Amino acid sequence: MQKIRKGIGAVLLPFFLLTLPLTSSLSFAGSQADSGKELTTLYRAARKVISKNQGLINEKRSGKKLTADYVIKNALVNFKDATGHELDMGDDPLGGKKAMLAAVRSVMDEAQDLINDGDVGFKGFLPAIFARQVGTAFGKNTGGKITIKLTAPKKYVRNRANRPDKWEKSIISGKFAKSDYEKGKPFFEDASVKGKAAFRYILPEYYSQSCLGCHGMPKGSIDITGGKKEGGVLGELGGAISLTIYK
Repeated sequence: MQKIRKGIGAVLLPFFLLTLPLTSSLSFAGSQADSGKELTTLYRAARKVISKNQGLINEKRSGKKLTADYVIKNALVNFKDATGHELDMGDDPLGGKKAMLAAVRSVMDEAQDLINDGDVGFKGFLPAIFARQVGTAFGKNTGGKITIKLTAPKKYVRNRANRPDKWEKSIISGKFAKSDYEKGKPFFEDASVKGKAAFRYILPEYYSQSCLGCHGMPKGSIDITGGKKEGGVLGELGGAISLTIYK
């Protein structure tokens, strides 16, 4: 009996050791996917505050109208509404949540003079502008270890900084744009970026009513920013939030 037990142990031990790297790898991938979900949701939650308050931003009056504290407070409310739970700052292994909130704060602090300029109506502080600035600040806050940006199908890209790279383009056109792809479902995988190992997470976005003032019909007409409307329609795939975690 003792020999049999030893024999079983000899078989199980190598099997156990072989499964350790796989289990560890799956757990790590799962934690990165969770981080990707929370960071893209928080990013979008903050942008929603800017979108909802365009009327306030563009009012011709002085005074503190949209402070960093206000934006962060409401972003956290939006995050909870989207996820069903509060943002847990105690669970931030990559430091991304802290970096994201710090980025929102720095962008809003920098924008105060513009937002509160009583002599200017349309300020040009649009959700996409805010998101790009937050993405830049976020990348600096993480030392380039985590990056985030808005991107879109090529026909809808206005700013060159938002152009999709090869991987983003393949996911947007090869998955998100397909009629049988589950609407709103993110995609993630390990994929190198310019030769660097990385985990990539991308979340599709669809035109809401608030988007169509600048991106809707009639196609080719001039919107409030001076750009040409793309002719997008309600519910159509209009872009994506792309997050990269370098290994």
